[in-house]
Amino acid sequence: MPEGPELHLASCFVNETCKGLVFGGCVEKSSVSRNPEVPFESSAYHISALARGKELRLTLSPLPGPGRGPCVLLEYERFRDNVLRNLSNKAFDRPICEALLDQRFFNGIGNYLRAEILYRLKIPPFEKARTVLEALQQSRLVRTVYKRVCNPDLLELCHLVPKEVVQLGGKGYGPDRGEEDFAAFRAWLQCYGVPGMSSLRDRHGRTIWFQVRTLLPVQHPPGGRSRKKKPRETQPGAGDTEEDRPLSGESISRTRRARKHPPKSIAQQSEGTSLQQNRETPTAPTKGKRRGPRKSKADWKSKADTRSREAGGTSAS
Repeated sequence: MPEGPELHLASCFVNETCKGLVFGGCVEKSSVSRNPEVPFESSAYHISALARGKELRLTLSPLPGPGRGPCVLLEYERFRDNVLRNLSNKAFDRPICEALLDQRFFNGIGNYLRAEILYRLKIPPFEKARTVLEALQQSRLVRTVYKRVCNPDLLELCHLVPKEVVQLGGKGYGPDRGEEDFAAFRAWLQCYGVPGMSSLRDRHGRTIWFQVRTLLPVQHPPGGRSRKKKPRETQPGAGDTEEDRPLSGESISRTRRARKHPPKSIAQQSEGTSLQQNRETPTAPTKGKRRGPRKSKADWKSKADTRSREAGGTSAS
C-alpha cells in the first residue's frame, strides 16, 4: 500500500508525462481495478494529478470549445448523422470548400481530399455548404447499396475517397520512402495539382484546386432574357436599297393590312364608277327574257286575237 511520499511522486510523474498532451475518447477501467466505472467521454481533454496524503486525484479537463467529430474513414454512419443533424450550425453558412475542412464535422478531410471530392461531383467550391447538403437530408433513408457505389453523394465520397487512398498502398510517410512511392498517388489524382486545373486561396490562406466550369455557372440577366447584338447582315447599310433593308414593326403591320385589303387598280376603279352611274340612271329594257309577272293563257289568247284583227283590217283597206 503506497503512502504519502509515493503518491506525491506518482502525481509529479503524471503531471510531467501528460504535460502538453491531448487525450480523447472514453475512460477504460482496468481489469484488476475494484473501483467503479467512470462515465466520461470527450474528444479532447488534458490529464492532471494531485496528491493529498494517501489520496491521488486525477482530473480530466475537456478542452474549451468543440473537439473533433467522428472519423470519415472508420465511423461513417456517425459521421453522416453528425453532419445532417447539425446543418443549422453557422459552419454551414460558409462555402462548401471551407466547411469540408471543419474537423468538427469532416474529421479526416484535408486539402487534396476536398478538391477531389468536389471535382468528382462537379460542385462549385464556393457554393453555400447548407445548400449543397440540405438535399442529402431528404434522401438519407432511401439510399441503396447500388446508389452508394455507383452514384455516391458528397458524404459518401467523404468516406469512399479516403478508402481509395488507403488501398493504393505503398510505404507512405515512412523514413525509407522514395519518389517512386508517390507515383501511384499522383496517377490517382484527378484535380489537386493537376495541370489544366485552376487554384485560388480561401480566406484562411489554404489553396483550393478546381475546374473552371464548376466555379462559374452560366447566369442569365434578370428577367430571363439575354441581350443579343443584331448581326451585321440585318443592319441597314449605306448601299442597301429599300427592298434589301429589314422591315420595321410598323411597316410589317402595313404589309399585313395591305394583304387583307389589296388596293384596287385603275380599271377596277373606273368599272366601279360606271356601275354606280348605271345604278343611278335607269336603263332601257334589253332583248331577252321578259321580266315581270308571268301571263296566263287567256292573256296570250286575247293578244293573238288583237293581232289577227289588226291584220284583217289592214288587208281590207
